[in-house]
Amino acid sequence: MSNKVIYAIYNDDDILMDAVKKTRAAHHHIEEVFTPFPVHGLDKAMGIAPTRLAICAFLYGCVGISVATAMMNYIMIQDWPQDIGGKPSFSYIENMPAFVPIMFELTVFFAAHLMVITFYMRSKLWPFKEAENPDVRTTDDHFLMEVAVNDNEEELISFFQSTGAVEVKVIEKH
Repeated sequence: MSNKVIYAIYNDDDILMDAVKKTRAAHHHIEEVFTPFPVHGLDKAMGIAPTRLAICAFLYGCVGISVATAMMNYIMIQDWPQDIGGKPSFSYIENMPAFVPIMFELTVFFAAHLMVITFYMRSKLWPFKEAENPDVRTTDDHFLMEVAVNDNEEELISFFQSTGAVEVKVIEKH
């Protein structure tokens, strides 16, 4: 099995969007698209499914508010009850209005930090990971579309040249 891919390089985001749509219409598999800035609508044009990270954020927020509630109940009611301003701490429910800011802060804290960890794990971005940028120009002013080659190399080269690519390269991936 061949590990060849084609790098089609474009110098305009509108031309790239048209090329992505034509590539999908021709039923070629787009491996990845590298851009120097976010291109609005590119994920939809590539056919990428919507992200489910918002569900994770909600679940992480629920964990945060649960930890906050358990922590405050243990610290302020069970372990070290305090009589503050003549108001004794007999139950968590009676004192809950005072705990709302802490519950909010821990909900946001857990959601934010666990989302960052989830994003890095999902994207396989580990500390000291070597960059996977195939062409240094994609960090400045060019756009690169990576497409898998399946015994149709010449056809793909001519196809991408017709879509407006300024450069088309065939690369052996390992």
